[in-house]
Amino acid sequence: MRIIVSGMIGTYPLGGVAWDYLQFVSGFVTLGHEVTYVEDTGLWVYHPQLQTFTDDSTANAHYLQQVLATVPGMASSFAFRDPRGVLHGLSEEELRRRCREADLLLNVSGVLWPRDVYREAKVMAYYDSDPLYTQAGVMAVKEGQGTEHHQRTVPWFWKHDVFFTMAENIHDPSCLIPKCGIDWKTTRQPITLPDWPFTYTEQAREFTTIMSWKTNPTLPVVGGRVYGGKDVEFLRFQQLPRFASAPLEVALSGPAPREELTREGWILVDAAERSSTMARYRDYIGASRGEWSIAKEAYAATMSGWFSCRSACYLAMGKPIVVEETGVSHHYRTGEGIWTFRTIEEAAAAIEAINTNYRQQCEAARAMAEQYFRAETVLEQLLRDAGF
Repeated sequence: MRIIVSGMIGTYPLGGVAWDYLQFVSGFVTLGHEVTYVEDTGLWVYHPQLQTFTDDSTANAHYLQQVLATVPGMASSFAFRDPRGVLHGLSEEELRRRCREADLLLNVSGVLWPRDVYREAKVMAYYDSDPLYTQAGVMAVKEGQGTEHHQRTVPWFWKHDVFFTMAENIHDPSCLIPKCGIDWKTTRQPITLPDWPFTYTEQAREFTTIMSWKTNPTLPVVGGRVYGGKDVEFLRFQQLPRFASAPLEVALSGPAPREELTREGWILVDAAERSSTMARYRDYIGASRGEWSIAKEAYAATMSGWFSCRSACYLAMGKPIVVEETGVSHHYRTGEGIWTFRTIEEAAAAIEAINTNYRQQCEAARAMAEQYFRAETVLEQLLRDAGF
């Protein structure tokens, strides 16, 4: 098959972002498909050193090519349209040809700028990686509201042929996310397991995570309720270090109340440094004892069933995870490798249980990754659900 995958590797040149999208590319390549990566977001690009956004994407285009070159055959199989409209990689003519000949265009995170050329693929699939935010925008436009961004993107949203979501619980009565009249196909992050080797670090002490304090300026509103992000949820658990039997470390970015969190016992380190490259991101996970993390309120309060891409990477390296319940326990075995919590007490108990039988929990974590997140298995199911 000929497959086009979209993403934001060049727009946000950070290690975790690169892994999120690259694993779709490398997974499809491993399955033997002919893959083209297309990035065309219409957004200014992030400059990590200056920590600001710019329309000069020279360095970003070079970074993207370097990342893709880690996958066999992908060094020149990409098109990156920068904020000035300049196309890097493939020529305009070659991009049009590949779109015409594509069996599937997978619009991951829905980031592609609306262009008719992308509709020429036989199947154009929308991949919702931000549950509730996506559906709230669709509902807002339907109700005659919505931001300028929603007014531009939602008509394009409806031109897709198939709709995937990481809200694995969306068809369960407990899930509060509106379906918007769509037959959603549920899916999860593909993990290229050879890239995440089992790494047993018995001497590691800290349960860690990597997070942005607040990323979405426009919060989703459904049924008159405003749903918050990670900042809202984290404050519910800010006293956890008092009760946990292991140190808790957060690689943090964004305008967080750092002094207050430090007083509560959190170890705070710089997220930009820990995730500046793909290798550093992976090394940080590999040196951890496990992960403790919360979800956005929008994911947890709606019982979405969302499972973090990052948490799946922890599992792959054999790191047990303690994650906030979003409905994932409806779809994943918990209590071995994967632990969920709703309260401080449940989180502390999970950390204690992991430390009591650490080697077994690490092996169980890797087994969970192999069972649930193996890229080839996840993507083969996605292709079947897309009609192939």
